[in-house]
Amino acid sequence: MRVLVFIALVCYTAAQQCGRSYFPDRIIGGTEATPGSFPWMVSIQQNGYHICGGTLLNSHWVLSAAHCQASASSLRIIVGEHNFGSLEGTEQSTGVQEVIPHPNFDPLTFDNDIMLIRLSYPVNINTWVSPACLPAAMVADGTRVTVTGWGSTHPSGSPYSYRLQRVNVHTIPRRQCNSPHSYNGRVTSNMFCAGHPNGGNDSCQGDSGGPGVRSGTVYGVVSWGYGCGDARYPGVYTKVANYVGWINSYIN
Repeated sequence: MRVLVFIALVCYTAAQQCGRSYFPDRIIGGTEATPGSFPWMVSIQQNGYHICGGTLLNSHWVLSAAHCQASASSLRIIVGEHNFGSLEGTEQSTGVQEVIPHPNFDPLTFDNDIMLIRLSYPVNINTWVSPACLPAAMVADGTRVTVTGWGSTHPSGSPYSYRLQRVNVHTIPRRQCNSPHSYNGRVTSNMFCAGHPNGGNDSCQGDSGGPGVRSGTVYGVVSWGYGCGDARYPGVYTKVANYVGWINSYIN
């Protein structure tokens, strides 16, 4: 889903301790990721089909978007994946014990669009499967973050990509995103926008719940947006820094 709305340095030792109208999201204007370069990347699947992305936080927990929530018994978590079209030998699959959307998630405004998933069985941490770290604070406006996902690669809503895609976007001042010519006040303090001044680089359908990372730290969760790749309407992400206390109250 990004619900059109949507929506490295691997912390080896540290990570093992820590680690769009409205439509769902996809990677626009990106390139294929190098296999294994985003070891925290998760595919959330329902009835055998990819529905959302996620971020591995430790061997038992995954971070995603609350608008991706579904019955735990219907979900499957895949880590160590790159190409859905082939068996690479790096994949691990496990079921879901519990789905925990934020209690204040608002499906109308997408405020608090964040969710934790407790795995039925822990995954094995290795070169291909390794957690991302949680942020100490939000990065400054204009910072480059990398978004990854298996979503659609064209604004028209083309089929999802078989291979993991990546795209670099830059964080945008909230004031600019909330201007009358953009989201007109819809971006709350729990969200941030990221894109490219000329458009064309964005997440989109199928990328929902996936991570926006910098140096192995997850700063954003793909949440929502109007269309995909439009310079006036950059992608909107849940600001993970606002939820570190809530996250740690479960995963620790």
